[in-house]
Amino acid sequence: MKFSKSAITLLVLGAMAAQQAHATNGMNLSGYGPEAAAMGGASMAYDNGTAATMNNPATLALMPEGHRFDAALGGLFPSIKASAGSFSADSSATAFFMPAMGWVNKSGQLVYGAGVFSQGGMGTEYGANTFMAAGSGEKVRSEVGVGRFIIPVAYQVNDAITVGGSVDYVWAGMDLKMALTGSQFGDMISAMGGSQTYGSASGSMVNAFGAAMGPGAGQVTPPTAPPGPLNWARIDFSNSSAFSGQAQGSGMAGKLGMTFRLSPTLTLGAAFHSKTSLKDLTTSGAKMTMNVNVNGAPGPVTVPITGSVAVHNFQWPQTFGFGAAFQASEQLLVVADYKRIGWKDVMKDFKVSFTADATQADPGAAAFGMGGKVVDMAMIQNWDDQNVIELGAAFKVNSALTVRGGLNLANNPVPDKFMNPLFPAVAKTNVSGGIGYVFSKQSSVDASFAYVPTNTVTAGNGVKVDFGGTSAQFLYSHRY
Repeated sequence: MKFSKSAITLLVLGAMAAQQAHATNGMNLSGYGPEAAAMGGASMAYDNGTAATMNNPATLALMPEGHRFDAALGGLFPSIKASAGSFSADSSATAFFMPAMGWVNKSGQLVYGAGVFSQGGMGTEYGANTFMAAGSGEKVRSEVGVGRFIIPVAYQVNDAITVGGSVDYVWAGMDLKMALTGSQFGDMISAMGGSQTYGSASGSMVNAFGAAMGPGAGQVTPPTAPPGPLNWARIDFSNSSAFSGQAQGSGMAGKLGMTFRLSPTLTLGAAFHSKTSLKDLTTSGAKMTMNVNVNGAPGPVTVPITGSVAVHNFQWPQTFGFGAAFQASEQLLVVADYKRIGWKDVMKDFKVSFTADATQADPGAAAFGMGGKVVDMAMIQNWDDQNVIELGAAFKVNSALTVRGGLNLANNPVPDKFMNPLFPAVAKTNVSGGIGYVFSKQSSVDASFAYVPTNTVTAGNGVKVDFGGTSAQFLYSHRY
């Protein structure tokens, strides 16, 4: 087990929030806070604590007057397997943990506060001896984490209406150790006859290698040399930190929301989350490696090239949602939400540029003249927008104990053809449940558990991925 990546230390709050991978609505968690998570993620129209800063900030104004402090810990436990023909690889990234916290104060009609929450992400890790390593002999992995420091404000206009909004500082981190076979990388290069079906690669680095690898490459001594000019290629940028991906960027976003009490038992709610404005995720200390067959060489040549990386225009999508909360009886609350997540606008391509250092220590890189050369890669994603239906209920057994259950139904936004086993955000349905227990007027705890049934997807290149798992959240609340 390991802590997932990308976090921020907040001296003003004295807390830390780590990011996770493997959320259940694309790269989003299906529910923020155990109250909502236990009820299928529904959160638009009832008081769900400081998690409202991630859900609908207007629901903060539904809380009783006073202060509330929440501290939470969540865990995601994915089970992912990739296979192609007789080859298979199990992802060893099986446990991710993310703390979060929030504080709000309601004074009269006004509510304000602060929160630190994990937004979402994804990630996998496959062994060096699996087919996913493409013969490079090194493990492959991905990890993406996005988090937010949120300043919310809400206002109770009257007995029926509340409004709210937030300003969000957003940060993102990414690690990537990706290997491509020669045919996969070659297909991205039009000058090498590639069809560019799944993406493209171009730039001065590609041109330099192309000049060294002629049409006779691969037809060399010994005759057992692998055919074709390129055997495999890798791009690597990854650190050992438990709290920050190597390539990092930050930016801003915001939310608006409202609730409307239609009757004493029925409340409606709606929220809009803006698209993020993140800068490129950048890092130095990256490496690109190619294993090539060079005209006249006695065998394959491995050329490691050091440099820097920029992941371009990686953004989190616009989301809007609306829902209802129905107090069917003193004991029973029934909730239902609909969300539309705009993945289509932000997940058209995964674009990364690698720029070689001007001075290369490796003799092979220097001999090929790689200093200062650039390769621009764009991997086609073409995600669809995601429709999410969230259904749940809470039953108050007695003054202390509440039990909850829910269902989260969503389409898989990732087209089968372009699904990459390193980024298999293909979960659809999950079933959830949980409890809440009140110790006193000041203290309570809430917990949730969700099961994600396995979803199997086969990509256009024939690689199949089985994705499933579980998740859990635990929250302690203090009111004063």
